[in-house]
Amino acid sequence: MRLSTKGRYSVTAMLDLAIHDKAGSVTLADISQCQGISLSYLEQLFAKLRKKNLVKGVRGPGGGYRLARPADQISIAEIISAVDENVDVTRCAGEGNCQEGEQCLTHELWSDLSERLYNFLDDITLAQFVDRPGIPELSMQRDKMIGRFLLARKQAEALNRTRPARSQGRVA
Repeated sequence: MRLSTKGRYSVTAMLDLAIHDKAGSVTLADISQCQGISLSYLEQLFAKLRKKNLVKGVRGPGGGYRLARPADQISIAEIISAVDENVDVTRCAGEGNCQEGEQCLTHELWSDLSERLYNFLDDITLAQFVDRPGIPELSMQRDKMIGRFLLARKQAEALNRTRPARSQGRVA
């Protein structure tokens, strides 16, 4: 099984939105520049993500896109499915007609693997991924590299508000 760019780029773009969710909306141009994804390709992907109620557009100054639901309610599998991708590893797309119209000897093996893979991705939310060690810091570093200073500053402020003060409990 090989996940196409549709699935990978959609997850990457949604992760970018989730990371910057507290800072406000994000433009597709920012995501394009920061993540190295074509703007026209992002527009196509976001049309599908919007139809599936995963993102919402924000108009006016400071407009762009935001998550349509909280990050802890959006799974990686849902994102991949929204852009018409699947995590099926069978040769027959799950139809059972793998070998001259009949089910092949290993169909059940690949079908079970597909189901486990889908369940694995369905059990991971954007919020869980954002909370992984190093992800917010890596994002801020990339933001600064491409000149996303305002978003990086807002994200740092939001990050600092959610983390407990490290100096508490230390003796000077």
